[in-house]
Parts: sequence; C-alpha cells; structure tokens
Amino acid sequence: MSAVLQALDLSLALGRRRVLHGITLDLWPGWTAIVGPNGAGKSTLLRALAGLLPPDGGEVRLQGRPLAQWPAAERARQIAWLAQQGAPSGDLTVRELVALGRLPHLGLFGTPGPTDEACIDQAMQDTGCAAWAERRLGQLSGGERQRCLLARALAVQAPALLLDEPTTHLDPPQQVAVVRLLRRLGQQGTVLSVLHDLPLALQADRLVVLRDGRLVVTGAHDDRAVHAALAEVFEQALRIERHGNRYMAWPDLG
Repeated sequence: MSAVLQALDLSLALGRRRVLHGITLDLWPGWTAIVGPNGAGKSTLLRALAGLLPPDGGEVRLQGRPLAQWPAAERARQIAWLAQQGAPSGDLTVRELVALGRLPHLGLFGTPGPTDEACIDQAMQDTGCAAWAERRLGQLSGGERQRCLLARALAVQAPALLLDEPTTHLDPPQQVAVVRLLRRLGQQGTVLSVLHDLPLALQADRLVVLRDGRLVVTGAHDDRAVHAALAEVFEQALRIERHGNRYMAWPDLG
C-alpha cells in the first residue's frame, strides 16, 4: 500500500535560490506537523506537495500516482489547501466563502445539493464560525477570517488536508480548539500542517524537521531523535519536557 502523499528526491528552486534539496518523505493517515527555523523551506515543501509549485527535481506522488498525472479537478477533490496568507473578498458572506470549498465537486456552475450543504454546515460547526454565517468577511477580525478559511478547506472533504500556519491570528482558546480538531481529523485522513508554534506542533502524531531546505528527521512526537533535532535546529534555544502523556517545548533561558 502506497503512502497517501510522497515526496521522492524532491528539489525546488525559487529564482536562483535552491529552497528544497532532495527531500524524500512518506505521509500516511494521521496528523503530521512540518517544523523548522525561518527559511527552512516549510511552506515551499507544503506548496510542492499540494501541486502549487512544480519541482525541478524528483516528484510528488498522490496515492502512488505522480501528482503531475492527476487532472486538476480530480486533484482538487483529493487535496484541500489552506494558504498562510488568505485574502478573501470582503463582499462575500462567511457561508458563501465556505461554500467555495465545494467547487471541486460542483464545478463553477453546479448547484449545491443536500450533501454539499451538509459538508458546509459541518465545516462551519467544526471551526466555530457557524454563528457568523451571514456576516460579511470585511466585518470579521483576522482570527475570525482564519477560521472561515479553514472551514472552506474542510468543506472540500478531501482525503488529504494541507494547512500552512492554520493557527495564525488565533488567540489561545481557538488555537487549542484547532489542535483538537486536527487531532480528530488525523484519525479520519491525512493532515499535514506547517506550524511555527512548537508546543502546538508537538501535539501532532508525527513531526517533520527541516533546516536549510533539507530533511533533518521525521518521527513520532515522542521520538527522542525528533526532540534532539528540534533542539539542534533551533540552536539549543528550547528544551522539550514530558507533560502528562504529551511533550512540551519551553524556551531555554539558561
């Protein structure tokens, strides 16, 4: 059985700068967090896995098939994407934005049916934005808009969910709510997220640690090799300690 998503010797340059260097990675069902210092290539890797940036070396495979061979519409039903900097129109209502997540299934001119409406309702409920369904996006705070954009990605109901900084602009209670949601979604499919917040990332099932566009290590959240790699790539500025049945990252102030 093939992994849901695979990077095979993946390399990618942006302009004259090489951002990814020969990354090989298998992604299985569960929640995986990509972490690393600024400039490590986290978002670039995520965009390449989503098919938004073509690699100049190696390839990405979806369910064992080269991603480049998937028709765009079919691929859009298999991979849902949340960008780090979403820019939704202020003229849309929240529900209209979330309903855009059904476009891969309906096409531009399809009419949402009961199944589509149920997916939209569930996505809004899961992200806590159902109460704002008729509000215009321009009336929302940054954190509220982020939750709506996440709902749009969830409404796709794709087997693979790729999220670039899904907790951006969220206050601590909402960050916790998103982490709980990602844990639950990871029990149903494949979730891959880029996260800068290491305490949140350590709640994932698995971590992928990058540095300078190279894969340092990948492993379970409780893997000592992952913890050692995190301390190394962040220049010993943190320590990782067990807290209950999970691990937490703390600033090491000496």
